[in-house]
Amino acid sequence: MAKNRVIGRFAVAVVITAWIVIALDQWAKAVAMANLQPGELVPFIGQLVQLRLAFNDSAAFSLGFGITWIFTIISSLAALAILWFSRKIETLSWAIMAGVLLGGVVGNLIDRITRATGFADGTVIDFIQLPFNFAIFNIADMAIVITCTLGALRLIRGEQIGKAKLEEAQVEPKSASLTGN
Repeated sequence: MAKNRVIGRFAVAVVITAWIVIALDQWAKAVAMANLQPGELVPFIGQLVQLRLAFNDSAAFSLGFGITWIFTIISSLAALAILWFSRKIETLSWAIMAGVLLGGVVGNLIDRITRATGFADGTVIDFIQLPFNFAIFNIADMAIVITCTLGALRLIRGEQIGKAKLEEAQVEPKSASLTGN
């Protein structure tokens, strides 16, 4: 019974974290829409970070131009998968990562659905630009990329997605044959 409460607590952490990321993303997009003109370049942190309003109808790095409805379906399925998976998460750090990922996915999904002229063909609002003509992106994009990068690093370190680390004592159990028992 106690384990179910812990699992439920982590699922709640996923949802709360997602709501925070969604709120921040949608607020930043609203501010960008109210204060920037499409294509206008505005220095934010000198030349390092600049603001440029753009409407993206493709995926990250402008891949998949013109097939927005497919990204809408994929994003919807991804959000549902993260929610389903959240009930199995065993640690707060994985729950926060899942929440940040969910928030990023849903933040862009909201744009694709609410800015649509037809079936799920809306554009995503992007407004953050780095030097060297790097892709223009938004907070939801950052949430997705950062979470995927951290998740990959954790997997490389040998962790299992959503699972708690095994204690050293559990990894190397004492062998009964060594003690003669």
